[in-house]
Formats: sequence, C-alpha cells, structure tokens
Amino acid sequence: MTASPVLVTGGAGFVGSHCCKALAKDGVLPVTYDSLVNGDRAAVRWGPLEVGDLADRSRLRAVIDQHAPRAVLHFAGFIEAGESVRDPQRFYANNVAGTLALLEVMREAGLRLIVFSSSAAVYGNPDTVPIPETHPIRPVNPYGWTKAMTEQMLADIGRADGLRYCALRYFNASGADPGGDLAETHDPETHLIPLAIQAAHGRRSVLHVFGADYDTPDGTCIRDYVHVSDLAEAHVRALRHLLDGGETLVANLGTGRGASVREVIRAVERATGRAVPHRDAPRRAGDPARLVADPGYASAILGWRARFTDLTDHVTHATRALTARWGAGDAGLRSGAQVSA
Repeated sequence: MTASPVLVTGGAGFVGSHCCKALAKDGVLPVTYDSLVNGDRAAVRWGPLEVGDLADRSRLRAVIDQHAPRAVLHFAGFIEAGESVRDPQRFYANNVAGTLALLEVMREAGLRLIVFSSSAAVYGNPDTVPIPETHPIRPVNPYGWTKAMTEQMLADIGRADGLRYCALRYFNASGADPGGDLAETHDPETHLIPLAIQAAHGRRSVLHVFGADYDTPDGTCIRDYVHVSDLAEAHVRALRHLLDGGETLVANLGTGRGASVREVIRAVERATGRAVPHRDAPRRAGDPARLVADPGYASAILGWRARFTDLTDHVTHATRALTARWGAGDAGLRSGAQVSA
C-alpha cells in the first residue's frame, strides 16, 4: 500500500529531518520542500526532496499538485535569535512573508491542515516558571516575533475560513537520533550542547558561558532541553490529531524540568570523558534566567510525554552522532556512558 503523503517544509533541517523519519515509521510519506539554504540534503532519506523557496508560489503549487499531500508540517524558517536582532528584515521576509505565501498556496490547493513549528520564544521573559500556554505573548527579539506573528496569522485564517492547525511551542531542541541516522548540523552552530561537544573534542578553543550571575543555583541560565526525537513524535501525534478531525490547538513541548549551563557542561564531560574548556562571559541581552515548560496540555490532548528526560541521553546521542560525522565513530564516548531506550 502506498504511504499517504504530507508536505514537510524545512524537512532537511534538524527537527524537520527527525520528523520525516518518525513520519515514515508511522506509515506517512514525507515530501520535503526545502531551499537547502540551511538544510542538509543528506538528511532527506525517508521521502522525496523538492528543492524550492517558500516565496516561490508557482514552484510550491507545482509540488503540491504533483504529490497531493493531505497536510503540511511547517518547519522552514530562520532560527538564530541573535541574527534576527542584527537583520530583522531578513527574518520577517523569510519567516512571516514566506509562511503567508505557503498559507495562500495551501488555500488555493484546498489544503486546510497544518502543524506549525513554533517556539517558547513567543513568551519572552516569563512571569512564572514552568510556563503555561496561557502566559502572555511578548517576545524579546524579532525571531520570537516571527513565531508569534505566524501563530496570529494561523488563528485569524482559521477563524475566517476553517483552517485547522497545531502550533507546537517547543523549548530547547537537543540530542540526536538514537539510531545514529541524523545529527544536529548548523553552520554556524549556536546551540549549547553541540558547542560544548565541539569544545570537548578540540573543535573550538573555548565554550563561552554567557552570564554567571543569574538568580539560579549555580548562576547560569536554566533551560528545558527537549530531545529532538520526542519533538518528532509530538509532530506525528499532532498530525494524527488533525487528520482524525481534532480541533486547533497550541501546546508547549518540553520536559517540565530544567538544566543549567554548568549542568550541561558536566553532562558533556561525563559522556565524552573530556574536559570542556569554558570561560565566563557577559550576559546576552534578552536571555531570561529560567525557561521551563509546563507540558501538561500536550500530554492531555495529544497523549505526548517526553521519553528522554535525562540530559545524559541528549548528550550521549549528540556526541555519538557528531563524532560519527567527524569520522571518529563512537570513539568520543566513554564505555560507561548509558543511553536510555
């Protein structure tokens, strides 16, 4: 039996490619639509790759007409918050205008279901931790605003003409495919765990710890690290929710627990058996002290809970994937490092 297709924008990226693997395992054919500006062609392994930009409406419509997807999973977008401050126009053009073009083509094609890759960045500096979905929306950088604006577009269009959607606000995506098929590859890399692994393996001279004077137990920022494979599973469940007639929803994706920067460093040192050279640096503007999800709504509606709640799993999976990519196999892992099933 031929698998039912869905369109995955940004399916060559970190979370998108992991989601494509999860979709294929669930019997769905992921059709990746990606410009490859930041995506990795080699990560598209579970369905066809269609190269194109969201702004290219004719190309996007041709791909939809060819594959006749039942729904869209939308990951495509720029993600680096600091870059969004330096070049906001680029982020608004790509993330907001690009999404509007996608929604317009979806309407023309009669596609009325979409799962959107949103972010905890919509909350800004939180009033309460853990953060519920009812927390006020007040981003502190253009990247966060692009996610909030897209959610608003989805809500308005949904009210106007029946578009149904799931907006999944995930916290800090981390880890890598436990099977070793995929790794996190950003250029330049901005995420803490792969940066710390790079420092441990001498691929960067030092890891900078931005802020050591926060009101936290060890003075460094605390974040909710959610494993990328758990994120992929949540997107599959959200897709099934919509295909089964479920209503629009907005949900956090996180573990409900946080880890500090220094705790991440120690986890990397345990997993690799190597020291992580690091140096304290000034705070970055807009970095809250704590960002931790209240994931209860996703559990209640989608039946989703994070499986990989131990940070050691995230670090071990990421180290294995990165050292394999570097040609070192699993040599960077200590024999005693344990991975949860």
